[in-house]
Amino acid sequence: MSTTLTLDPPQGRSTLSFIDARHPERPLEVNFYRPARHGPDDEVVFVQHGMLRNGDDYRDFWIDAAEKHNLLIVAPTFGNEHFPRAEGYNNGLVVGEDGTIAASEDWLYAVPARVLAALRQAGVTRRDKVKLFGHSAGGQFVHRLLATQSETPYEVAFPANSGWYTLPTLERRFPEGLGGLGLGDAELARWLAWPMVIFAGDQDIATDDPNLPAQPEALAQGPMRYARAHFMLDFAKAEAAKRGLPCNWTLITVPGIGHDGAAMSRAAAAYWYEGRIPSVEELKPEATAVA
Repeated sequence: MSTTLTLDPPQGRSTLSFIDARHPERPLEVNFYRPARHGPDDEVVFVQHGMLRNGDDYRDFWIDAAEKHNLLIVAPTFGNEHFPRAEGYNNGLVVGEDGTIAASEDWLYAVPARVLAALRQAGVTRRDKVKLFGHSAGGQFVHRLLATQSETPYEVAFPANSGWYTLPTLERRFPEGLGGLGLGDAELARWLAWPMVIFAGDQDIATDDPNLPAQPEALAQGPMRYARAHFMLDFAKAEAAKRGLPCNWTLITVPGIGHDGAAMSRAAAAYWYEGRIPSVEELKPEATAVA
């Protein structure tokens, strides 16, 4: 099967297959929304889905913002068939079933940048900097991407409502920390200096959610996702201070919102393009939130 070198989505909603150069045996889909007036110099937003592998839902969460602000929405979708379990998505295929660390070129965290390259190759966009949002498992994917990729095309990145976090330390093994990956002090300093924004709904406080990571390393970060977001920022600030390094991370709270990918998507879009966090009524939280 040949590698997909170009991606040229039609106007409106679409889903195109993508064969990554490093994983030709693991095809993925990319869900797009392309406004009719979107041109090659207009903005592009990459959106990473949650554990349901529902890139089509996450694409749809951004359609109103796409039309309002003329955004191309790109949702790389890592299906369960070819990217099973947390190891095959959240954790980026970094650690094999036998515990060995994969070659860094094979980590999934480089795939979205290659999707962007295929869009640029097709002339869909000329932009070399794009925005990145991920919710729940997608939030895990996004912050681990920033931790492990030395060069990225992202001008801003919001990991939202992550179930737990890879901590900025070399003293704990991945995925709890960055130990064992072949990364060093320079890579840790680079991540701490990157202006990552932890995006957290202050009602994401369930402690009995069956999808909430409950291994000892996760529970050590707090009993709920909202507490773990604060733990992550506090840990990063302490680690940076200990090393005499800057920490450019921030945490933005979304009032009244729980584990809701749709509402958190709307909040991120409004923050980026309107400079505000909307009211709960505007964010329209779902009765049954989508992870």
